[in-house]
Amino acid sequence: MLALRLTRAARPAVQLRRLLVAAASAGTGLLLLSSLGHALAHPEAADAAALRLAWCAAPLAATVYLALAVARTDPGTRPRPGLSAVGLGPARLMAVSALTTALSCSLGSLLALLVFLHLRGDLTGLPFDGAAAGLLAAGLPLPVPAAATLLTVLPVTATSAVAVALRPRDPRPPVRVPRRFGRFGAAGGSAGKETFGAYGRFGTRLPQAPGDRRTATTALLETEGDPPAPENAPEPPAPDTDADSPAGLPWGVALVTAGLAAQAYAGRSAPVPVLTVLLGWLLTGTGLVLAGPGLTHLCGRLLQAGRPGALRLLAGRGLMAEAARIGRPLGVVCAVASAGCALTALSGGPAPAFGPLSALGALVVGGATLATLLTAAVEARQYRAGHTAALLRLGARPALLRGAAALRAAVLPALFGPLVLAIAALSALPLSR
Repeated sequence: MLALRLTRAARPAVQLRRLLVAAASAGTGLLLLSSLGHALAHPEAADAAALRLAWCAAPLAATVYLALAVARTDPGTRPRPGLSAVGLGPARLMAVSALTTALSCSLGSLLALLVFLHLRGDLTGLPFDGAAAGLLAAGLPLPVPAAATLLTVLPVTATSAVAVALRPRDPRPPVRVPRRFGRFGAAGGSAGKETFGAYGRFGTRLPQAPGDRRTATTALLETEGDPPAPENAPEPPAPDTDADSPAGLPWGVALVTAGLAAQAYAGRSAPVPVLTVLLGWLLTGTGLVLAGPGLTHLCGRLLQAGRPGALRLLAGRGLMAEAARIGRPLGVVCAVASAGCALTALSGGPAPAFGPLSALGALVVGGATLATLLTAAVEARQYRAGHTAALLRLGARPALLRGAAALRAAVLPALFGPLVLAIAALSALPLSR
C-alpha cells in the first residue's frame, strides 16, 4: 500500500519516467512473445527461434538499466531525516523502490500480452487484415506457462537489480586496524612507535580514561614547558577524490581495440563468422561503456585548459565531478549508436534491413538508453542542487550557471560524436568488402 501511495502521489516528471519504464517493458515483452510465436509457427527451425530469443537480451538489458536509473532518481524513496522514526529506514525504502519497479514492469508486461493477443486475433479477430498472423503464429494454441515465464523475466530481473543496487550500506568506511606485536611476539602494543627507554618512564603505562585524549608524551611536554597543541586546531584538508580520473579509460581503450581487431579478422574470411563479429561488437560496446567516465573526465579537463574563465571553470569542474555518474550511460548510448550506424552502413540504407520486429527492438534499445542518459542527467542535477544553491548565495548569476550547463551539454557531443562515427566506420569496413 505504501508503494501504491508513493506512486500515486509522485510529481508528473516522476510519473513520466515510470511510464517510460512501462513502455520499454511492453516493447521488450512483445519481442519475447514474438520469439515464442515464431517458435510455434516454425517448430522445425529451433536454431532460428533460439537466435531470436537471444537477440532479446539487448532490449532486456536496456530496459533493466532504465528501470535502475529511474529507481535511483525517485525522490519519494530517498532517505530523509525523520523517516526512520516512523519505520521507513533504508531497508524499507529499498523495498518500496523495488515494489515500484515491479509495478511499472508488470504493467508493461501486461500491456505487451494484451497487444500480442490482439495481434494474434485471440480477442477481437485479426487486425490489419492478418498482416501479423505469420509472425505471431495466429490460429495456434498459445502455451500459457511459456508465455507467463517469458513475461515474468523482465519484472523479476529489474526488481532484483534495483534491490541489489539500492541495498542499505554503511556510509562509514570500514576501519582497518593493522595487527601489531609487542615485545617477544605478544599481540597488542601501543599505537605509536616507542622510543628507546620509553618503557621505563614514569606514567607511560598508566591506564587512561576513554575520554582523556592526553598521552604520556603530552604530559611530558607540559612538564617541560612546551604547550600542547590545541584540541580545536583545524584538521588538514582531505584530498579531493572526486577530481581523480576514473580508472576504466585504459581498459576501455584496450577492449575497443580488441573488438575492432576481432571484426577485422572476421572480415578476412569468405563466409563471415557470425560469432566472431558478435564478439567484436560486444568487446567494442563494453570498451565504450568502460571508457565513458574517463572520456567525460577528459572533456572537463579540456574545458579548463589554458587560462579558463569562470564559465569554463564551472563547466569543466562540473564534468569532472559528474564523470562517474553520467559517463557510463553516455558510453552505453555511444555503444548503441555505433552499432546502429555500423548496421545501417552494412545494409546499404536504413529501409531494407529493418522489419517490424527489428524496428521495435531498435526503438526499445535506443529509446531506453537515451532515456537512461537523460535520467542520469536529472540525477546529477539533483546531487548538484546543494552546490548550485551555495553559488547563488555567494552571488553567482543564474545566467552564468545556465551557460555552464549549456557548455557541458555542448562539449560532450563534440567529443563523443566523431568517436562514434569513427568506431562505426571501422566496424563496418572489414565486413563490407
